[in-house]
Amino acid sequence: MSKHHIRWVIAHEPIGLFLKAAERFSKEVNEKTNGAFNIEVLSLTDYAEKYNGGKKVTKHDLLDLINSGAIEMSHIYTTWLADYNKDLHALDLPFLFEGHEHADRVLEGDIGTELLAGVSKNSNVKGLSFTYSGGYRIVPAKTAIRNLDDFAGLNLRTSRSPVAVETFKAVGANPMPHIELEEMNEAADAGVIDSGESTYVRIFPLKQNESFDVVNDTKHSLFLTSIIANTDFFNSFDEETKAILQAAALNTAREERRESVRDLPQIIAECEKNNIPVVELTSEAEAKFKALSKGVYDKFKDYFTPGLVQRIQAAA
Repeated sequence: MSKHHIRWVIAHEPIGLFLKAAERFSKEVNEKTNGAFNIEVLSLTDYAEKYNGGKKVTKHDLLDLINSGAIEMSHIYTTWLADYNKDLHALDLPFLFEGHEHADRVLEGDIGTELLAGVSKNSNVKGLSFTYSGGYRIVPAKTAIRNLDDFAGLNLRTSRSPVAVETFKAVGANPMPHIELEEMNEAADAGVIDSGESTYVRIFPLKQNESFDVVNDTKHSLFLTSIIANTDFFNSFDEETKAILQAAALNTAREERRESVRDLPQIIAECEKNNIPVVELTSEAEAKFKALSKGVYDKFKDYFTPGLVQRIQAAA
């Protein structure tokens, strides 16, 4: 009997982080199905050469590839899934989560399920689970950010989320969402930006330590990614197999989030070893940042499904 074939394309950096999640998923699925799946993990280059006639594909093609069924599974920035369900932008709200346990309750509970289901209503993409890919966002920069005045005038690369853009406008920075995460170094070296959103797990794999002098540990929001599948492919299986795939995605995501948290002390120690200061906002500045963030919440009060933000906050 032939195995079910899954092409899992990794389109984001650092590849090692996403590769580990794909391998973990594959191991669990095959243990529970007696090896019924062949899960082929591919980079964008691998996919282009093997399945796209050598024609280059980029991470921006990823949703279309999943939507059309050209690939069966992948990982993607949750912010990008908001193209199909804008409620997902709520997860970018500043200081929304009071901690990782709060995030777990939201991401693995009814709210998370509803947010992912909203993607399928408007696409052929099925969201299976939420991963961290680094956890809380940080701001590598040329200078230390200790007080809110230090944000003033900074050219700061942000995600393309409108919530992220408004968050940094609120503190006087100049958000630049058109710059890719992987382009931060080039933009910084060219003097286009002097800071940008990232996460700890990306500092060394993306060599951000070579273009920025300070890691500002702002913890202003969570950097979330999602494990996704082509809906038609997922629905082609019987209920038992679908349950196995869904459970494996959930377990993989949960462990990836735990691992992201466990890795932080080691990465911070590596920053110190490489003479890269890790700077936190003063308690006064953090309180002021949170107070200013209320304006961001007000700006988006009619943007999300009524009651969504309140439900997320109530899960704390």
